[in-house]
Amino acid sequence: MISRRIIFKETNMLIKTENYLNIKLAEFIIRKCRFELENYIKTHPEFLYSLEPIDVEGKGIIKLMSIAGKIANVGPMASVAGAIAEMVVKNTFGDIIADNGGDICLRARRDINVGLYSGLSKLSGEIGFKLKKEMIKNIYGIATSSATVGHSISFGNADSVTVFAKSSAIADAAATAICNATVGKDKEEQINNALERADDIERIDGVFIVIKDLVGVKGKIPELIKTNKKVTLGELFEIY
Repeated sequence: MISRRIIFKETNMLIKTENYLNIKLAEFIIRKCRFELENYIKTHPEFLYSLEPIDVEGKGIIKLMSIAGKIANVGPMASVAGAIAEMVVKNTFGDIIADNGGDICLRARRDINVGLYSGLSKLSGEIGFKLKKEMIKNIYGIATSSATVGHSISFGNADSVTVFAKSSAIADAAATAICNATVGKDKEEQINNALERADDIERIDGVFIVIKDLVGVKGKIPELIKTNKKVTLGELFEIY
């Protein structure tokens, strides 16, 4: 597959695809999404700052982010990375993986292995997920939120919360919401609180939570695999 990294303003997306035209399309879609977002925020600044869902009359990425925020009960910007990745995959063709800083949307006719980076946890870089082609032949999303890695706002304690869904925008918003719920007096309580929060979110397939050496799982997740690739800070996932 062809690999290209597209950097435009705050978006840093790795594209893997079999068709060079998808690279050009992805560049155009990323610019279009950011243009639409910036213009909307100029007249609706609450869209940028709100930590709660917002009703919008917009379309395209604005509407997608609003829906994702409502489903996860978070602000719309919690889904921005996953939403841009989803817009790229929706508007391209064939096999394509859009990895927007660890929030992934993909469509593929082959199995894809995804290695997980989970901060300082001993599991970081040691495990991953095998995404079967039957699962990802249509658009599929994987997103991770972390309280210990990266610059996103988080109120929890998880090294990583990974959510699987048929929408990467929803997966992104849900990962934020569940990561925010990893609070409590110890690791067990933090994971239990987060799993209870996951129960409240519709349209997600499963969640995988890592806090230090403890793991919590809810719903349907892909097959766990042992990896021999060390993922680095800045790439919550490595695809191979």
